[in-house]
Amino acid sequence: MGKARLSAWLSVLCACVALVLCGFFPVAFVVPAHAADALMVGVPADRCPVFYVDAESGELTGIGVDLMRAAAEEAGYDATFTVVSEPSLKEALDSARYDVVMPFGSAITSGAGKESIVSDNLIQTPFTLVTEDQRDLPDLNELHVGMLSSLRGGAETVRELYPGMEISFYETMPDAMAALRAGEVDALLHNSYVWSYVLQKPAYADLRVQPAAMFSMDFRAGTLDTPQGRQTIARLDEGIAKLSDTKRQAIVLDHSSRRLYRYDFFDYLQQYGLVVALLVLLFASLTIITIQRRRAYRLEQEEKMRWLMDHDSLTGALSADGFKKRVAELLGAHPDVPYLLCYINIKEFKYVNDSLGRQAGDDLLQFWVSKTQETLSDMEAVGRLDGDHFAVLRHEQGEDQMRWDDSQVIESVRNYFVDRGKEYRVHICGGIYVLTPEDYVQVNVDRMLDYARTAERRVRDTRDDGYELYNPDQWNRGKRTAEIIARLPFALRDGEVEVWYQPQVDYRTGEIVSAEALCRWKHVQRGWLSPAEFIPALEEHGLIYELDNYVWERVCADLRRWNQQGQRRTVSVNLSRNDIREGTDIPAHFRSLVESFGLDPEQLHVEITETAFVEDPELLIRMAAELRALGFRVEMDDFGSGHSSLNMLKEVQVDRIKLDLRFLSEAGDPERGRIIVSHVIHMVDALGMQLIAEGVESEAQARFLEEQGCHQMQGFYFYRPMEVAEFERVVGQGS
Repeated sequence: MGKARLSAWLSVLCACVALVLCGFFPVAFVVPAHAADALMVGVPADRCPVFYVDAESGELTGIGVDLMRAAAEEAGYDATFTVVSEPSLKEALDSARYDVVMPFGSAITSGAGKESIVSDNLIQTPFTLVTEDQRDLPDLNELHVGMLSSLRGGAETVRELYPGMEISFYETMPDAMAALRAGEVDALLHNSYVWSYVLQKPAYADLRVQPAAMFSMDFRAGTLDTPQGRQTIARLDEGIAKLSDTKRQAIVLDHSSRRLYRYDFFDYLQQYGLVVALLVLLFASLTIITIQRRRAYRLEQEEKMRWLMDHDSLTGALSADGFKKRVAELLGAHPDVPYLLCYINIKEFKYVNDSLGRQAGDDLLQFWVSKTQETLSDMEAVGRLDGDHFAVLRHEQGEDQMRWDDSQVIESVRNYFVDRGKEYRVHICGGIYVLTPEDYVQVNVDRMLDYARTAERRVRDTRDDGYELYNPDQWNRGKRTAEIIARLPFALRDGEVEVWYQPQVDYRTGEIVSAEALCRWKHVQRGWLSPAEFIPALEEHGLIYELDNYVWERVCADLRRWNQQGQRRTVSVNLSRNDIREGTDIPAHFRSLVESFGLDPEQLHVEITETAFVEDPELLIRMAAELRALGFRVEMDDFGSGHSSLNMLKEVQVDRIKLDLRFLSEAGDPERGRIIVSHVIHMVDALGMQLIAEGVESEAQARFLEEQGCHQMQGFYFYRPMEVAEFERVVGQGS
């Protein structure tokens, strides 16, 4: 029975299987779809709302996560996101934990120096600068910005855009904010989505975004440039291409519109603590405000009184007293600025008031001051002394500036009524006083105004209009000095400056034993310039080093040429005290010169004036010792010219003294002069130094020096300074 029942059941089962196979039961066979490939994406978590951890779910989310997840799905990837643990995205590229890392603006080199490849752009992320509210920013290429350390990869893109920008990195946003507050950086740089979150913090309410400095960076995923990396990026690019703009915008809007920032205790304290404090202090504040308002009103009235005392109420120019005070301030603050002072008035101004009306006269004066003020800088001033008399302190910049002032200001005033349809031309008389160096030492504005007024009076008494200089000699000297300074580089380049030589002789034999190098300048327009004119001008403006260096090189070139001709000579060159103040290593410079020209250092004698030794004895003593140690012969020039110090002779080690023969001039007692010279000669000889007398102009002087034991001499009695060719001819005759 049991076997029969079992057989029956088997028969039924077989029938069912047959029915299924024959299609009586519509059974559906489900074929499982191909599983999506896994994709591990490494991202930072400190860039809300771009990348952040959701407070409720604890999962990574944000604009960047959702954009990459959508693109990955389109590419057939199942994206998983994890927080990068490396210090920056550059290092994360080298980690095998991630298939791709984001975000990048462009391909960069990894921390291990490997090349990377990046995907197409997911979205354009605007990067903006944030600064303190009152801070002005320099040009972007001169900016010092702070960035989070996790943005090091993006920083390379920033450097490509702005090579001059300096970037400092900080681990956290609070660290970066502290650096901004402390002035360590000019601004902080991040994308604007992050700023929309960060600036919700009440403590950052005083910070502002700089839209004018905004630039955009791409938002891409990256990985190492390997076959596998290129395949991954290629698939992602296909997915990114399928993302619609609507989808991208929806993702951005979703996260950027959320109120993601969560206040902590300190935020509430920051936002509402002041309210509580203000309520507590309200009564005291009202009292203080009342007192302060009264005080401010009093100060305002005092300031108005001071302004009225120092200014002209009609024109707004300085009053007479205000102008004098301002001139004194400017001269004290700018002692190196060349100034001129103008005294100007309107001729027959009474006619304007009587014929055209007092209002017309007032309008003219106001117009005059307004036109003048348009041309003046903070280093200049205009004042109304009285009536139609004005004074202007102007930075002196040459005749071109004076002509410009005349055409732009004075000519407009002359034609004031003509331009307004009235047939009357204003006549203006002006006097100009060019300030001298003494005016900066003893500032007497009344005296300067008197000088300018004197020049103006000459114009008023002799002609209808124009201006005249009180001190044209000073003006001309200033112009010549300016011409000399401006021409020097071209004069050196074009050979206008020449090196001349004055022979030095042994009186006993008449032989030329050496020479002193001097410079002469044949100006392209003014002809030969006196050294007494151009050398002080160059010294005053700090340009003497350029001239001296040119002379030193020309002398070395001549010495090399003479050596090559078999004529070994020695030449003395001057070292100005201003050369020493340049801070240049003079001994090293001279060593470089003789080495480059192949000379023996003993062929170059270095003359340092006695005055320079007196001004800075320690520096000169050290420099003289260094020069002598290098093999150069050091000479003290102009000894006896008025600054002699016997103690200096004791301290300074030099090879030769150049005795100035002012002691033997006709001024003073000649016998006393001869006694002094005689003792100086014997003293120098006893000190073991050589001696040469310069400035010898007569046979009597030469014989006296010879009798006293001084044999080497230099001066017009023997030879005047001469050009190189003449010097070579004279020396050749002597040999």
